[in-house]
Amino acid sequence: MSNSASSNPILIISMGVSGCGKTTLAKYLAKDFGLVFLEADDFHSAENKAHMASGRPLTDAMREPWIASMCDKLREHRQKGESCVLAYSGLRRAHRQRFRELGFPTLFIHLAGPQEIIRRRMEARANHFMPSGLLDSQYAALEAAVNEPDIIEVDVGQSIPKIRRQATELAREFIQKHRT
Repeated sequence: MSNSASSNPILIISMGVSGCGKTTLAKYLAKDFGLVFLEADDFHSAENKAHMASGRPLTDAMREPWIASMCDKLREHRQKGESCVLAYSGLRRAHRQRFRELGFPTLFIHLAGPQEIIRRRMEARANHFMPSGLLDSQYAALEAAVNEPDIIEVDVGQSIPKIRRQATELAREFIQKHRT
């Protein structure tokens, strides 16, 4: 199942707090299904990255240009008929809704789990602007997916192969449903 160009492009969003593995999963799904990969961090301004690197969380006002930029890029891909996988935190319900309004059938795969597991993963990674000290603010900003049936939670406490298998099956079912 490949080829990101289609008359009915889809959007899969690998979401969760920093350090949950969303980028790794999104890259894996994009490669496995032949979809365009987008990394939300690439859309942050240098100022936003510096702000977070200094240990301060973003405000919603600071997130706004970032969200708008991602939406613009996704619209371009949709117009070309290209399906995408976006690695994106998805912390705010209103922001998730903006992605739904782009015209793609959309699936959110929420990588969720205990803060202790994710903190250990954050502390083990190198060369990332987001310090583990901001994890508390990420959890505080994360709005629960109440009445959002397009968000499916995957437990990050499982082994990486189990996470990949579960996410791959979810993506496969979603793609088959929306591309046939």
